[in-house]
Amino acid sequence: MSWQRPDNRQSHQMRPHSFELGFTRFAAASVLAKCGDTQVLCNVSIQPGVPRFLTDSGRGWLTAEYRMLPGATPQRQEREFMRLSGRTQEIQRLIGRSLRAALDFEALGERTVTVDADVLQADAGTRTTAISGGFVALARAMDKLLQQGVLARSPIVHQIAAVSVGLLQGEPFLDLNYIEDVAAEVDFNVVMNENLGIIEVQGTAESGTFNRTQMNQIMDFAEKGIQELLEAQRQALGGVKF
Repeated sequence: MSWQRPDNRQSHQMRPHSFELGFTRFAAASVLAKCGDTQVLCNVSIQPGVPRFLTDSGRGWLTAEYRMLPGATPQRQEREFMRLSGRTQEIQRLIGRSLRAALDFEALGERTVTVDADVLQADAGTRTTAISGGFVALARAMDKLLQQGVLARSPIVHQIAAVSVGLLQGEPFLDLNYIEDVAAEVDFNVVMNENLGIIEVQGTAESGTFNRTQMNQIMDFAEKGIQELLEAQRQALGGVKF
């Protein structure tokens, strides 16, 4: 008997997703990214200067910070201050690695871009939603610098999106919600660019193992979901060139 999705989606079907630009006022760019009941606020800030290892290199840098707000889950989350959990550190490194793949750092110049991903509501897929929403905010911020004449050319060289896929009762399912994420025997997070070039794959067998055929199915599902997200990003960004 195959897994029955709680929201009656088909196995290859994404949750409803959207990217709302201009959600906050003061960031260089701000996007509220939604995927089902998961909501992540992605803000981009840009500052002059770079980490010491890049000083006088003419190249810029991008870093990311990720937090889950106390009311994001049914049970209140404790705020993380000076000591970050291993999960938080791992997720924000993934976001940073993924979004650095979008940029030509020479075109950016010696500036540091910070992508802040704050989870307002969590129903699984927070890291993938943060990456997809973070790209939209990043592209908008770079377009503003271009329009203002701060940059001679856009540093955006790739469009980036991410999605989760899991195995439930041996079958692949796209874009897991929390109930499915907890029950999944195998859980994958996949990051790709607009050419479906793979940037990162995180795949773990939570129980048992998976075979090559199942992995190929997972990647096929991931490609389908990412293609949908790439189109949604383009529609949200409208005339922004990248």
